[in-house]
Amino acid sequence: MKPQALQPGARIAVVAPASSAKAERITQGIASLQARGFVPVIGTNAAGKEPPYFSGTIEQRLDDLHAAFANPEIDAVFCTRGGYGSNYLLEDLDLDVIAASPKPFFGYSDLTALQSWILDQTGLVAFHGPMVAADFYRDKGVHEASFSAAIRGEQIFAGPREGLRILKPGHAEGVMYGGCLSILTSSLGTRFAPQTEGKLLFLEDVAAKPYQIDRMLRQMLLAGKFDGVSGVIFGEMLDCVSPNTSPELLDQVILRVFDWFDGPIAIGLRSGHVSGANVTLPLGVEAELILENEPLLEYTEAAVEV
Repeated sequence: MKPQALQPGARIAVVAPASSAKAERITQGIASLQARGFVPVIGTNAAGKEPPYFSGTIEQRLDDLHAAFANPEIDAVFCTRGGYGSNYLLEDLDLDVIAASPKPFFGYSDLTALQSWILDQTGLVAFHGPMVAADFYRDKGVHEASFSAAIRGEQIFAGPREGLRILKPGHAEGVMYGGCLSILTSSLGTRFAPQTEGKLLFLEDVAAKPYQIDRMLRQMLLAGKFDGVSGVIFGEMLDCVSPNTSPELLDQVILRVFDWFDGPIAIGLRSGHVSGANVTLPLGVEAELILENEPLLEYTEAAVEV
């Protein structure tokens, strides 16, 4: 299920399904959206605070999210930030409301819990990409080429300039899927567990030590979540290797866990938790991973209806 492409003047609902964000970052992020020609519409609880770290109660956060999708005057839904708390919304999330009015839904980090469940249950393309108070508020926090291509239905490319490098060469095709590794792992054993099997898999995280990444990957492996996966792309893995540790340690961990894997493996793609411009990766559409002389991730299908 693909949403409609976004046009200049599109109305963007700004919601906070997880943690609260700093007010000044929300303000700056909204100004950045306005500078791009969009009309932000701030959710009732988007700037709220609910102890110990949420943006609102479960009901308030659900109401904002449902209202954003149900409102025919809203064209897309952008989250303020991740943090923690999206899993509280899963049980009462109204998938019928979302499926009846498909819209681009931008987020990453903790939002992986909602995005993967919505994608699995409705088929709605998810946009693993910049958030209002995490990326849009920063100068050069958004990778403009991929963001623009994703919302307009143009072709998306990522290569060395976006951080992509080869861990294991090869070629793979498949439906892009994934998100934040720790969030995907935390849902295993529940009915909200991700349907990764047979996909072209993207995994990223932040400030997880190599042995913790090892443990999460092993858990995914033992749960059968790499069955039939055609290729694996890791993100920048920001702050996952300390300055006092060999920079190759994480590469070694990944290659050891995947020593049985026949497909290509890449790392470094700056989408999600990143140090620079955040690359937009639509999840739920076809892409191709070519890891030969120069690594390339190429989308072979548009993420939106034009």
